[in-house]
Amino acid sequence: MFSPSEVLPARWFSRFLVLLALICSFSLSASEEPWPAQSEAWLVTYGPGEIYWQRFGHNAIWIRDAQLGLDHVFNFGFFDFEQEDFLLRFVQGRMLYFSAARPAQEEFTAYINENRSIRAQRLDLSREQILGLTDYLLEEIRPENRDYLYDYYLNNCSTRVRDAIDMAMGGLLRAEFQPQPAPQTWRDHTRRLTHEDFWLYLGLEVGLGAPVDREISRWDEMFIPAMLADGLASLEYSGDASVRPLVLEDVQLFESTVPQPPREPRAWWPGYLLFALGLVFAAGLLSQFGPVGTAAFLARSWLVLSGLTGLALLFLWVGTDHSVARSNMNLLVFFPAWIILAFWKNHERLMIWSIAGFSVLAVILSLLPFHQYNADVLAAFVPLNLAAAIGLMRRKSRGQSPSAERTGQRGSF
Repeated sequence: MFSPSEVLPARWFSRFLVLLALICSFSLSASEEPWPAQSEAWLVTYGPGEIYWQRFGHNAIWIRDAQLGLDHVFNFGFFDFEQEDFLLRFVQGRMLYFSAARPAQEEFTAYINENRSIRAQRLDLSREQILGLTDYLLEEIRPENRDYLYDYYLNNCSTRVRDAIDMAMGGLLRAEFQPQPAPQTWRDHTRRLTHEDFWLYLGLEVGLGAPVDREISRWDEMFIPAMLADGLASLEYSGDASVRPLVLEDVQLFESTVPQPPREPRAWWPGYLLFALGLVFAAGLLSQFGPVGTAAFLARSWLVLSGLTGLALLFLWVGTDHSVARSNMNLLVFFPAWIILAFWKNHERLMIWSIAGFSVLAVILSLLPFHQYNADVLAAFVPLNLAAAIGLMRRKSRGQSPSAERTGQRGSF
């Protein structure tokens, strides 16, 4: 004989037990009281998952109405990798997401299987408000209405849930939260929610421009599902000549084992700086003991890669609908013209001063008020730029020419 724990890993076995208990609770409640006495509208918030696109969390609206026969969760966060021109739309910033509804038990089971926490908040809405909200949601999932152009910060799964609840409450949410300044910017939230993903974090820091650094309101902040949940939990409003909380019940249906993100962004630039200095040191050793011309090859290779990155950033700025990629000061770090200058013969001095000048300018701009936050990018890539400039400078000072490289003179990085 064997026990389940001998066959399944402990984490999966515990998850199975929680899932079984939840299913049993659904079955028990269904046999005793299939439907609530009154219509109910719940905000459901799912915690971050283990896959990169799950890092920001997710949310949905759960409607329970006996007269309508509804016990469904309305979700605005679906996308299809196999949709026509998916990759092209992604690059252009024109991704199509769609809304759908599925039975609550099926919905919750899917998120438990992904090991994502589930928080449910029952909202203090009248029967008329819930009916209006339900009609809106049913209209949104119709085939002709379900698709929408996704925007990371302005039109995502959470902002659509926020707007639906605001519509049901006659604009009360917007009136309450839009005048309130948020303590963190869009970039702050992006940084803290991706802090565990080295490449995702750094890639977003490279690609996001100044628009994500502007001050936002708590209304804008609700592009994060957890911020919407916390905002509703704190709200008290007038109804029936009394002031009462909007959230009647706030329950945790499932607790995930995925580490929760920090409340504020952490400073990772020292780690990126150490990583960059390590690369510079390795390149120096390779230049010293490698084949002749290694230093110049490494310097020019990096400058070409940096210039290509700059071309990509420029394309995102002027050639796509990614509004958050505009006004990106990282172009000073990844300057597109370096692709040409890297191979422009006898103009190493121009290249050297260009690299040094743009690098210094990027650092100075980062110290000014109302700047674009790019400390991580500067720490990770400016040392590589300066090392490339030093490599070319030392080659130039020694008078090394292409013919000299072939005759055996060594360069250094």
